[in-house]
Amino acid sequence: MEEVQKIKQRFGIVGNFPGLNRAIDIAVQVAYTDLSVLISGESGSGKEVFPQIIHHYSSRKHGKYIAVNCGAIPEGTIDSELFGHEKGAFTGATDSRKGYFEVANGGTIFLDEVAELPLSTQVRLLRVLETGEFIRVGSSNVQKINVRVIAATNIDIIHAIQNAKFREDLYYRLNTVPIQVPSLRERGEDISLLFRKFARDFADNYRMPPIVLSTEAINVLENNRWPGNIRQLKNIAEQVSIIEESRDIDESKIRKYLPDYQNAKLPALIQKVDQESFSSEREILYKILFDMKSDMNDLKKLVADLLKDDYNVSGLQGEHAQTVQKLYQSIDEESPDIPREMEVQKEPDPNIQDTEEIIEESLSLEDKEIEMITKALEKYHGKRKQAAVELGISERTLYRKIKEYGLN
Repeated sequence: MEEVQKIKQRFGIVGNFPGLNRAIDIAVQVAYTDLSVLISGESGSGKEVFPQIIHHYSSRKHGKYIAVNCGAIPEGTIDSELFGHEKGAFTGATDSRKGYFEVANGGTIFLDEVAELPLSTQVRLLRVLETGEFIRVGSSNVQKINVRVIAATNIDIIHAIQNAKFREDLYYRLNTVPIQVPSLRERGEDISLLFRKFARDFADNYRMPPIVLSTEAINVLENNRWPGNIRQLKNIAEQVSIIEESRDIDESKIRKYLPDYQNAKLPALIQKVDQESFSSEREILYKILFDMKSDMNDLKKLVADLLKDDYNVSGLQGEHAQTVQKLYQSIDEESPDIPREMEVQKEPDPNIQDTEEIIEESLSLEDKEIEMITKALEKYHGKRKQAAVELGISERTLYRKIKEYGLN
């Protein structure tokens, strides 16, 4: 325990949460080996301090320590940044260059946000971990290095593996020794200790009295969700220190700096998405059409069963009879296996007079064209120029159409 306290003082770690102490203890134990370490934790929870602890307590402490944010390097240049390149390997490569792995030879390299690496780069990294060999971009010469690799991520690696975004073999090679960094909302009383430290550091830097929190204000901080973790807490401590004139901060004042979050811990609602994810609008459209077709088939079968079992169709007349007859025809065409044991009576009822005549509409393009030209000429009283503008064609084309169709 004394060793853990010394480490906290040396690296500026504040807090007494058991999960935090456990993570520090694991880092010290693994430091004397060359095993790969994977540090997991939410963004802003302080993962970057643990690789420094491991490097400082290892036999490589006199070697290079290089921290690389994999998510900040473009995909097209990540291989060159990590493994170097030869002159002329790609456009703009005017000279040979060492990569981070080659520079860190004999020391430690920390790969932050390792899950952001492209799959092709993950293959190169796996080879370095397994054989200690790498090849520069644009070269065919294999080089040997001796580097301790520590990686960190803030995402669920298992989920990334299931979605084919991270190699499973690389995960097991990196995860030789796992370290889980607790989130800030889990650390309880550590939140007020951290806030006090950030406020005091800010006051010392700018030579002003430090702010003091009331008991109610501390409760508000300790029950906040803190999605931004330590980084968010530090920002709020600095905001309050510079904006508030009074150095005594009560509950109402601290709430103004937490506008988006409630003051009580609420259980997180985790919604499991079982729906299919679509990669394009075309797939979505296909899915809708298939569902509609299935629904229509179910509806037709349901109506056919109802008509067969529960209804006296022989009593239907007029428009209702025509509707049922069309439904039967549709069912016969698309679902011939459905039995049909009744016929619709078509004789007109003397007490009911049909006033609507159903006319089969022509779908001929020629008929439609004649109809539209006739309507346009009638609208403009035979003036072809105005009719042509209305139809969106030239007057010459309209004249040819009139002659072709024999229109007056």
